[in-house]
Amino acid sequence: MRLNIIFLFFFALASVSQAQEEPVHLKVLCYNIRFGELASLEELAGFIKCQDPDIVALQEVDVKTFRDRAPHQHGKDFITELGYRTGMLTAYAKTIPHAGGYYGIGILSKYPLAETKRIMLPMPEGAKEQRAMLLANVELPDGKLFTFVSTHLDYPSSPVRQVQVEALTTALKGNPYPMIVAGDFNAHPDAPEISKGMAEWKQVSSPDFTIPASAPKAKIDYIFCYPAQAWTVLSASTPKVTLSDHLPVNAVLQPEF
Repeated sequence: MRLNIIFLFFFALASVSQAQEEPVHLKVLCYNIRFGELASLEELAGFIKCQDPDIVALQEVDVKTFRDRAPHQHGKDFITELGYRTGMLTAYAKTIPHAGGYYGIGILSKYPLAETKRIMLPMPEGAKEQRAMLLANVELPDGKLFTFVSTHLDYPSSPVRQVQVEALTTALKGNPYPMIVAGDFNAHPDAPEISKGMAEWKQVSSPDFTIPASAPKAKIDYIFCYPAQAWTVLSASTPKVTLSDHLPVNAVLQPEF
């Protein structure tokens, strides 16, 4: 009996040690949900939950709006309801008031958010509307932190987006933690705001096209990491789902910090 107890004790210690040594795999999902025009919040939450991400960057997130184009979403608080239906923690940044409520960007996370902050992006001549970045410092199970950013750049003008990308990267200079930036950049991979503006960042999402969801012809949705050596890419994909006019992008990353 004594030998059995000793064996069980050391087996338990070995199991704990092995669990502690197993690397964290972080699944990142980025999705422009088009203010829920093409799907219910139940459908969007169901898709997110099925993907089983650790952290999600959301764009075109409405809160208590009354859009003529989405009457089934009238008065709904998207970020709170998506958090409830997925069982994830939430953060939200309003970018503009719209249709009686708010329009903006959000984050869903399985892990605690140690700090969140909204940073408005510049609106140079030619900008269509105010855009922002939502920053969260996220605490992993081992207590280490990384910075996660959800963003959505302006639509009509590459020069505007170049200024916004410069503002985004400047705001993150000197950040003490490894970083992930995910969002709808409204720019093709060869556009200067991507090819030059994000040149120092590691692009880890799939090269597959993301718009329009029904017959994709271009890629404008991305996941970037910095510094490159802090993240190992295990997989990346672009799920084919038509709950929005965008396809989502995801990546499974192994932190190396």
